[in-house]
Amino acid sequence: MTWASWTTTGVFAGRGGVLTEEAGVLSGDLTVHTTWSGREANVAVQYSGGSDWFTVTGSPVHCSSEEASRHLHQEVVDAVRGDAAATVPHTMATDAVHSGEESG
Repeated sequence: MTWASWTTTGVFAGRGGVLTEEAGVLSGDLTVHTTWSGREANVAVQYSGGSDWFTVTGSPVHCSSEEASRHLHQEVVDAVRGDAAATVPHTMATDAVHSGEESG
C-alpha cells in the first residue's frame, strides 16, 4: 500500500479557528497532520505540544495521488490560518492536481 504523511507545526489559527468532529472549534497554536493512504487523506489537528489529535471536519476526503494530498495539506494549513472556521475542503482540487490541471 502506498502512503505518505505531512505535519506542519506552529500553525496559529485565525479568528475562526478549525472545526473538529470531537471537540468543536480549536484555536491558538496548532499542529496540522495529513495522512494519505493511496485513495483518501485524513486530516487531524492538535494543540502544539499536546497529545490528543482531533479529526478536522470533512476528513477523510477522497484524494487520488500523493501530490494531491500534499496540496490538500497545504490548503488546510492555509485555511486554519484564515479568518473563517477551517474545514477540509471538498473540491475538485485534489483531482485537478493529479491530472495536471489547475483548479480555480
